[in-house]
Amino acid sequence: MAQGQEPPTPWHEGVIPSLASPRTEGLRGSPAGLPACPTGLLAAAPTGSPAPGLLPAPQPKAPGLRVTLRLLAGVKPTGEHDLRSAQQSATVANPMPGASSDLLPHFLLEPQDVYIVKNKPVSLACRATPATQIYFKCNGEWVHQGEHVTQRSTDQGTGLPLLDVRIDISRQQVERIFGLEEYWCQCVAWSSSGTTKSQKAYVRIAYLRKNFEEEPMGREVSIEQEIVLACRPPEGIPPAEVEWLRNEEPVDPALDASVYVTPEHSLVVPRARLADTANYTCVAKNMVARRRSSSAPVTVYVNGGWSTWAGWSACSASCGRGWQKRSRSCTNPAPLNGGMFCEGQNVQKNACTTLCPVDGSWSGWSRWSLCALDCTHWRSRECSEPAPRNGGQDCQGAELETRNCTTELCSHPASGPEDVALYVGLVAVAVCLVLLLLVVVLVCCRKKGGLDPDVADSSILTAGFQPVSSKPAKAGTSQLLTIQPDLSTTTMTYQGSLCSPQDRHSKLQLSNGHLLSPLGTGRHTLHHSSPAAEGVDFVSRFAARSCFHSLPRGAANMAYGTFNFLGGRLLIPNTGISLLIPPDAIPRGKIYEVYLTLHKQEDARLPLAGCQTLLSPIVSCGPPGVLLTRPAILALGHCVEANAADWSIRLKKQSCEGTWEDVLQVGEQPASGLYFCQLEGQAAYVFTEQLGRFALVGESLSMAAAKRLKLLLFAPGSCSSLEYSVRVYCLRDTPDVLQEVMQLEKQLGGQLIGAPRVLHFKDSYHNLRLSIHDMPSSLWKSKLLASYQEIPFYHLWSGLQPFLHCTFSLERLSPSTCQLACKVWVWQVEGDGQSFSINLNIAKDTSFSDWLVPDSEAGCPALVGPSAFKIPFLIRQKIISSLDTPCARGADWRTLAQKLHLDSHLSFFASKASPTAMILNLWEARHFPSGNLAQLAAAVAEVGKQDSALFAVSEAEC
Repeated sequence: MAQGQEPPTPWHEGVIPSLASPRTEGLRGSPAGLPACPTGLLAAAPTGSPAPGLLPAPQPKAPGLRVTLRLLAGVKPTGEHDLRSAQQSATVANPMPGASSDLLPHFLLEPQDVYIVKNKPVSLACRATPATQIYFKCNGEWVHQGEHVTQRSTDQGTGLPLLDVRIDISRQQVERIFGLEEYWCQCVAWSSSGTTKSQKAYVRIAYLRKNFEEEPMGREVSIEQEIVLACRPPEGIPPAEVEWLRNEEPVDPALDASVYVTPEHSLVVPRARLADTANYTCVAKNMVARRRSSSAPVTVYVNGGWSTWAGWSACSASCGRGWQKRSRSCTNPAPLNGGMFCEGQNVQKNACTTLCPVDGSWSGWSRWSLCALDCTHWRSRECSEPAPRNGGQDCQGAELETRNCTTELCSHPASGPEDVALYVGLVAVAVCLVLLLLVVVLVCCRKKGGLDPDVADSSILTAGFQPVSSKPAKAGTSQLLTIQPDLSTTTMTYQGSLCSPQDRHSKLQLSNGHLLSPLGTGRHTLHHSSPAAEGVDFVSRFAARSCFHSLPRGAANMAYGTFNFLGGRLLIPNTGISLLIPPDAIPRGKIYEVYLTLHKQEDARLPLAGCQTLLSPIVSCGPPGVLLTRPAILALGHCVEANAADWSIRLKKQSCEGTWEDVLQVGEQPASGLYFCQLEGQAAYVFTEQLGRFALVGESLSMAAAKRLKLLLFAPGSCSSLEYSVRVYCLRDTPDVLQEVMQLEKQLGGQLIGAPRVLHFKDSYHNLRLSIHDMPSSLWKSKLLASYQEIPFYHLWSGLQPFLHCTFSLERLSPSTCQLACKVWVWQVEGDGQSFSINLNIAKDTSFSDWLVPDSEAGCPALVGPSAFKIPFLIRQKIISSLDTPCARGADWRTLAQKLHLDSHLSFFASKASPTAMILNLWEARHFPSGNLAQLAAAVAEVGKQDSALFAVSEAEC
């Protein structure tokens, strides 16, 4: 019977046998194609509807109760048995007494759930005993008898009949009702005692979709951390099984205890190892297909860890203060797979002091001993002045000396040596007399030549410059004797004006009656000639002029001037370098030609060792060896961020032999009064009584030590091609280097873009990086292959190269592109950084930016006499005479130093003959030419010893 068809024959009225019948016979004469119904099933009919799926047939009559059932043909049988659970068996009990329940059919094999793969049909099978008939019912409809495959046999153990039934189900049958309800089938078995239903077997179409609901994602995790890789397989019937692959090898949690898989199919590694770095793949499979997820790369990285500190190195200084360092490496562990490098310093520095070795020196010889019988006597000395210590060398030579002698206790015949001693004494006396005679002759010659004794010290000067002394000529002549500088020529030409650039009638004028009037403007030639060659009093002419230009040496970084006791000032414009010669620093009656020179580092050859760095320009002032009675003040810029805990700063001076020597430790009490340094935020003021070549050198004591770098951006003034460049300069933050870079870019036709920035560059051994960002890719492209450019640390830290630069080469994609907008970043790795925002039109020819050149230094490079000082001469003298004298109430130079914030240097000022003069000289060096005299007057008035009437001297009087 086909599925869904009803029995072909109508239902009949049946007569149920008497319930008292000892045995109920089975149904006979069932219609073809319909199963026979045991009589026991009909006996239970009065209690409810007919058993589901059973087709009753006419039964033989029996005496007793007659029950007539009226069944309508074509009506599907329904009853309470159809409403029972699919997993339970329905049984109609035998009502007859004596019927045994074990004769009911029971299933040895029940149909199981199956899946249709693709288009292959599936089979459902049942086996029951004792059973006379077995039929399948699918989704509540009987399966046609012709679709059943039946096999009958007998159970050898019990002798009961054994029945096997099987049917095939195709994909089309299931798809007819797919989506409405699930497709299920059930077996119904008959026996003479009743019926039994099997469990329901569900038939489903198997599939597996292609896309995962959630794929594992790659990640980077630190070692020892947990790794969780989630995976939700594609939807499928039956549900897919999940397995994991590591680098295409299966991951089996049963074999690898370091991993496990959650019920949600996530792979978990509780503690990541380096071996867990791999590509992970989630694989989902069922009977239909096998799907692979995208590979998830997992990287297990290791952050670096510091090793233990190594031991401290030996002190860098073999004598005195130095430094020592120790290091560690980022190898415990070393960073792996992109792990972070160790944070912190890999080098530590510490100041140290080494006791200086003292070599031994002999004491004086003792007196000779008495002459012994062997005609000798002796004397001794000791290695005790000083004794060797701290590894110093012992005294060289004999400790005991003996020689022959003659006394009454030792008799020897007279010998030749006594006569020799007499002759030697006579020769020595004769030589002394000859030398004395020569000295007398030389003195006489000098007096005859009319030379002033002051000229004798001119031999100490070098570099071709000689001091000039003058004295009135002898009676009867008005000529002035001068010794001119020897510049390897017989003629020297002075260029420029010899008078003040501005008429200052209120300034001090020297009018000694016999002095000539000042010279006019123009060229003046002074000849090397005899004392009578000139009829001009050079001293009068010198004192009358207030501005004197240097000799035309042909170099921009030099300044020259001729000075006398009135003092003056030399400066190199726009460099922050000047030399102040205070009044009375040059002895009266002497005239010196002084020079000031800025050197290039490659010419000066200043050696640097260890962590030393050049902090200032190298400057020479001279001639070296010139005699000064008061310290001159050399002003020069520096680039150090001064901190006593981070820096050891030394003032170095080059000796006559060309070696560089430390003459002063900045911040410490000077060992001698020859040098002193006032270090301020941007400049240093060096007091020196000996001219020469100077430089400031710093040695970092910690990695927090920093020096200032100035950052400048330049670009071409105009651009006619597609290529364009941006130049980034990193230079020492001193005015002289800034001036040099500005002059260089002026020659190249560059323009300054953006305001200069200051970067604090630390002694951390990290390089400086430069990069360009945020440039519109549709308009511009960079030719830089790397993401940044880098300047090595030591190139910047040593300071021997005053400036370095990097160029960013750009290219316009269209000639019509004129607007450039981008950012330039400059930063030290793990340090300070600066950012420049560029937004300019390259088509405009912007003129060179000269706003960085100070207007205050546009004057002449040499100022002589009163014009070189802000404080009038007479007022200066009054302040000095008033405040030099100590006062019990404190109203003296100490209070003035406190008011001017110079009280940290009282010991140096006190070591000089005039402390007030030192304070005023430093004020002049710091505040020229923009100093405010009113503030100084207020400071003096606050001292209390003198009031503001001290400045009541009229300018005409000055």
